Amino acid sequence: MDLSEYQRLAARTDQQAGDSERRLLVALLGLAGEVGTLLTEHKKWLRDGDAHDRATGVSEDIGDILWYLATAASALGLDLDEAAAANLAKTGDRWPSADPQRTGPFEVPLPPARVFDAAFRPEQRLPRRLTVALAPLPDDPSRVIGIVPDGQSLGNLLGDNAYDDDGYRWHDAIHLAHMAVLGWSPVMRALLGRKRKDDPQADDVEDGGRAIAIEEGIAAAVFDYASQHRWLEGLRTVDTSLLAGLRSLTRGLEVGVVTLLEWEQAVLRAFGCWRELREHGGGLLLADLDGRRIEYRPLSSAERVAHAHAAAALISRNT
Repeated sequence: MDLSEYQRLAARTDQQAGDSERRLLVALLGLAGEVGTLLTEHKKWLRDGDAHDRATGVSEDIGDILWYLATAASALGLDLDEAAAANLAKTGDRWPSADPQRTGPFEVPLPPARVFDAAFRPEQRLPRRLTVALAPLPDDPSRVIGIVPDGQSLGNLLGDNAYDDDGYRWHDAIHLAHMAVLGWSPVMRALLGRKRKDDPQADDVEDGGRAIAIEEGIAAAVFDYASQHRWLEGLRTVDTSLLAGLRSLTRGLEVGVVTLLEWEQAVLRAFGCWRELREHGGGLLLADLDGRRIEYRPLSSAERVAHAHAAAALISRNT
């Protein structure tokens, strides 16, 4: 029996069917009462153990709850089958399938990588793999610069721009995680020179100033959230209201199709790398767009020297 059929049959025994307002009120009061009864059954089992026949009482209570739920849906003109399908879509968007083997936040399986720029020339696509060396200037640990393998800088020198040393200078980890996990980052496109100039509308809407401002706003909002939650250390989940807000900000953009689960993984993985950068005073971030991963590796002594030389050359060239 499907839920719509159950709803139709339950309506036959509804004694309030002629009065829609009374019908809804009785259904809601019934739901509240039956949930209370269900809790009482469970309380008795907790108190008395298997001496109490919980299964029989609970089965009846759940059936009554279903009847009142179907009646409430009917009173509101809703189809219970459609409501159930919408609920599964919502929970599937937010939560991964249950897997008792999963032990960490970075083990959540994600669908295949999203490639928003597949139709464009290679030079206008995000690189499928990217390594960025992030480290402070040798004579100024409060300023960080990213260097890509060809020796070019990834943007300008970054500081915390705050009264306190809060580590915001490492926030490129957030943009790189957006690129790696979501396949999206107008900030990284601009810094890497990968804007989609062949399509003026995509260049303007998806890769333009407004999209860049939105992503920077997202980075600031996520950073603020993380600062109030131990920098997400040891956490497997992020508050749903934050994730819903991120998707709301991007609903007019190509990235608006990603799920809340994907946003959550981008946030968690970004701060996994951010914490390492802050603790070790820099490192290599490896973004793998096909694998939807971003990983941290410490800089070797030789890599730190190479980074310092590249940074000095870039600063000298720009002064």
